[in-house]
Amino acid sequence: MIVGTYTALVTPFRDGAVDEKALAALVEWQIESGVDGLVPVGTTGESPTLDFKEHVRVIEAVVEFTRRRVKVIGGSGANATAEAIELTRAAEKAGADGSLQVAPYYNKPTQEGLYRHFKAIAAASKLPLVLYSIPGRCGIEIGVETCRRLAADCPTVVAIKEAGGTPDRVSRLRAALPSGFAVLSGDDSMTLPFMSVGAVGVISVASNVVPREVTEMVCAYAAGRLDAARMAHARLADLFKDLFIETNPIPVKAALVMLGKIREEYRLPLCEMGRENRARLEKTLRALGLLG
Repeated sequence: MIVGTYTALVTPFRDGAVDEKALAALVEWQIESGVDGLVPVGTTGESPTLDFKEHVRVIEAVVEFTRRRVKVIGGSGANATAEAIELTRAAEKAGADGSLQVAPYYNKPTQEGLYRHFKAIAAASKLPLVLYSIPGRCGIEIGVETCRRLAADCPTVVAIKEAGGTPDRVSRLRAALPSGFAVLSGDDSMTLPFMSVGAVGVISVASNVVPREVTEMVCAYAAGRLDAARMAHARLADLFKDLFIETNPIPVKAALVMLGKIREEYRLPLCEMGRENRARLEKTLRALGLLG
C-alpha cells in the first residue's frame, strides 16, 4: 500500500529549461527530511507546460536522484487516453514505482468514459496506478462507483489521491473499496480530517516547503499520537492556506525562492505572485521560523 507523505514536487526552471541541479538538491532535501515518496510532474510540477521529452526526463531524473531510497510516483496522466498511455509507458521505462493518473480535464468524460480511460491505461502498463480526483481543476469527479469498478477489474489500480474537499467522500470511498486500496489526501488542509475517516497519508504541496513537519504530522496521526498531530496541523494551518492564495504552484515556488531553494521562474500562463499575496506568504513563513 502507498502510505505516508508523498511530495508533489515542483519543477524548477532556469533560463527556460528544467534546472536539474536544483531538482537534485530538492530531491535530496526531501529524502533527508523523511518523506515516503516523491511525485514529479503532477500539476504542481507544471506538467501542462512541459513538452513530452521534458516530462519524461523529469521523471527519469527524479528516479536517478532518489537512488531507490524512496518511491517515485510519476505524473503521467492526460486528457487524451493515447497520450496518457504513452506517458505511463515512458514512466515505467524510466523506473518509476507508480503512476499518478489525473481525471481527464476539460473534455469532461462520463463516468463510463472515465472507467474505460483508466482501464485502458492499466492494461497498457504494469505500473501501479494512483487515480487523482480533483474536480475543482478538472471539471469532473471520479465517482465512487467508478473507483470501485476499477479496483475490482484492474489489479494495478491501487490508490486514489482525493482532492474533492469532503471527509464524507473519503468515507464513501473507504466503504466501497478493498482494505488494501489506499486513499490519500490531495489537500494539505484536509489531511487529518481525511485520515480520521480512513485515508492513509497525503500527496502534499506543503511538504515542498516543510517536508519534515508534514511527515511528522502524518506519522503522529498514524501512530495514534493525536494531540501531536493536531498541534502540528494547527502550527501549519496558515501555510496550508497561503500556499493556495494564488494558483498552485505559484505560491509554493515563491516560498521555495524565499528559502533559497530554487530560482523564481514559471512558464506562461503562470507568472509571479502579486505583491500583497507575496507579502502575506512571506509573513507566514517568518512566523514559522523558516526565514531569518
